[in-house]
Formats: sequence, C-alpha cells, structure tokens
Amino acid sequence: MESNPAAMKTMVDDLYDFRDHYFEKNPIEKAIHKTDDVKKELQKVLKSLDDAKGSIESKSEYLLLRGRALNILPEYSPEALDCLSKAVKLDPKLVEAWNHLGECYWKKKDIENAKNCFTGALNYSKNKVSLRSLSMVLRQLGGTPEERTKFMEESVRHIKEAVQLDFSDGTSWFIAGNTYLSLFFASGQSPAIMKQCLGAYSKAEKDPVAKSNPDLHFNRAALYRFQEDYQSALAGYERALALDPVWNEPQEKRKDLIAFLWRVSELVRLKGKLKAKKLHQMTSTLTESDLGPYAGGSYTGGNKETVRLLPCSLLDLAEGKNPERVVCGKVVCSITLDEPIPFTFAIVDSKGTCHAVNLYNIAQGQGVIIGDTIAIPEPNMQKNDFTVDDKHINYHSIRVSSPVFLVVNRRKLGSDKQAPTRLKISTMSE
Repeated sequence: MESNPAAMKTMVDDLYDFRDHYFEKNPIEKAIHKTDDVKKELQKVLKSLDDAKGSIESKSEYLLLRGRALNILPEYSPEALDCLSKAVKLDPKLVEAWNHLGECYWKKKDIENAKNCFTGALNYSKNKVSLRSLSMVLRQLGGTPEERTKFMEESVRHIKEAVQLDFSDGTSWFIAGNTYLSLFFASGQSPAIMKQCLGAYSKAEKDPVAKSNPDLHFNRAALYRFQEDYQSALAGYERALALDPVWNEPQEKRKDLIAFLWRVSELVRLKGKLKAKKLHQMTSTLTESDLGPYAGGSYTGGNKETVRLLPCSLLDLAEGKNPERVVCGKVVCSITLDEPIPFTFAIVDSKGTCHAVNLYNIAQGQGVIIGDTIAIPEPNMQKNDFTVDDKHINYHSIRVSSPVFLVVNRRKLGSDKQAPTRLKISTMSE
C-alpha cells in the first residue's frame, strides 16, 4: 500500500467518513455495532500509520494523523491527547491539531484547556470548527449571572460566524440549535429564540452527518417536551435510542414521559381519585369572588392596561389561547416528578370538569395543594389524545408560563414564587 503523507491523510479522512456516514451505508438496525465497526477500522488505520511512520518526514504531520485517528471514538483518549500536544509543540500553526486537541480536552472535561486550544487555532486561521467548538465551550463557563450572560453573548456570536462560513454544515447548525436552546432559557424564553432554535435543528437535519447524531434528536425532544408537543418528543427519544442503542438516557426519558402522561391522564379521568361527595363539597362553594382581582369583568395589569375577562367553564375553552376569558377551579391532586418541570396539578370547576394544569417557572418548594382555589386568566388549553405503548393518553391541559399569572385562594401570586426554568441538554457529541 502507498504510504506517502497524502495517502495516509486520505486513510484517516476515510475513517471519519466511515463513522459519519455509517447510516447511509448500513441499516439503522446495525446501530448497536457501529462503535465496534469503527474500532475495527481504527485498528487498520493505526497499523498502516505504524508501517508508514518512517516514510513520513514531518513528525508533526505524523502525530497529527495518529492523534486524529485515535480521537475518532466518543470517549477520551490519553494517547490522542499526547500525540496532538506534541504535534502543536512541533508546529503551532497546525490548526487541525489544535481543534482535535481541544476536542480531547473537552472529552476529558477540561473546559479551560479546551477553550485555550480553540482560541489558539483561531489565532492562525478563522475556521468553522474552532468557532463552533469555542461557542460550545463558552456556554459551560461563568460563575456569576453577569459572567454567564457575557459568555453566552460570545457563544452566540461565534456560532453565527461558524454558520456564515459554511451554510451547508449540519454540525454547525446542530451546535447553533444547542446555543439557541441555552439562550432561550437564559434570556426570558423568547418565542423568537425558540423559533431560531427549531430552525437551526431543522437545517442541521438536512445534513446526513448531523441527522445521524443522536444528540440532535435527544435535545430537540427535550424542547418538544417543554412545548408540550409530546408525540414529537417521544419520536425524538425513539430516534436517539435507535441511533445509539447503548445510550440509556433517551430510553429513560421516553419511559418517564410516558409514565407522566399516563399518570396525568388517569388522575384527570378520576378527578384526583376524590370521592363524589368530597368533590361536590369542594366545587359547590366556588363563586365569582374566587377570581380575586380577576373578578368584575376586567383586570388592570402591571402595565396599567385594562384587560376584559369573562368567567367561563373548562368545557367552554377552545383549543389554544382563550383571550378575555378566565377559569376557576379547585385543586384535586398534584403530580410529583423527579424533574420539577413543570409543576403539574389538576383542577375541577363548578360543572365537574377536570383539566390538568402545567405551571412553569415556579420556585422550588412552591406550588399549590389539594383544596386550593385557582383562577387562570386567558387560559392556553391543549387536547392530548394519542396512544403509546398500548396506553391511551386522553386529557385536556392548560399551560401557565409563570406563577405570577395565577390567583390562588383569591390572591394573585407574587414574583417571589417565580424562578427560571433550567433545561439540561446533551453535549455528548458536540
């Protein structure tokens, strides 16, 4: 076999092509074998590099090739780190070596050294890999809220530059999606940023390499769950699991979500499992005065604008937002979760109708209890009706984005009950 540097570089490039385009050449059922297949190809490449060592004059080039090959696997390789460290010492202008060295440090969870590597690469060449990698690293930095905001702004700037350099690169779009996802929760949950996030993931999916990345489907599934698009969330977890069958988290998240939906569906159907007499006692006392500041047909908000609010029953709600309407009911149960996002409870109104309520951005330890009277202005109602794993999920829910919109026992909740939602995203393959 030819053993000149160009041939060896092609061999290492082909190794990455084998990994990144695996599912274009193999059925999804072979996903369980992907890592082992990549390891077999890696051993072939390493043997060829060993055989060619004497014929490659540039030691830094040889170390780069070997380091790149060893860095092919998802786990940290000390040998790859050693090769790439030596390569950049011999030739500090090897941008590709800096990028792979930064990735090694990232896998090692050495964030500061990873940042230094990507910054060092950019000193020699403005390139998409360094820019998007630096964007990814910066999101992990910052102790104070001010520092985190500063690093987030830098992260957004770098990923925008990376995308500008190559609009067709799905990996850059994937990292852009993760960046906007982090920004969404860090800056007030703006619908415009949510749209940018989903748009970036959609563009990433057009690239076969990014489309085969289980992280893309996993992170987007988490976002769909937050949006309460449960069927899309379940499909995302299923796709992530199919692409990486040994990764337990997608399976656990899917299982937890189904358990949550089934539990809510059953508790709404059974109206919190309360006996009919108890339920009647609770709901028969509901009057318009339970609307608190929302009573009287209108409400003046903090911006001094007067909003018309007419009481209506849960049955009268249309799907989606119901402007100029307010509903009232008694809490009949709450649903505890390992992850307190959202805080979910169920209410029954004076007509005996039961809906679930998903309350977001509430401070830990706050919430409502059975027997509390709740008023919700301009409720955003959703119908959930589908079957998954032989379980028929069927209930109506109301989404409340902040506790400050609620009236509990005739009193409006204050901002002290509010806390920003944090959503963990996977950076396994970033």
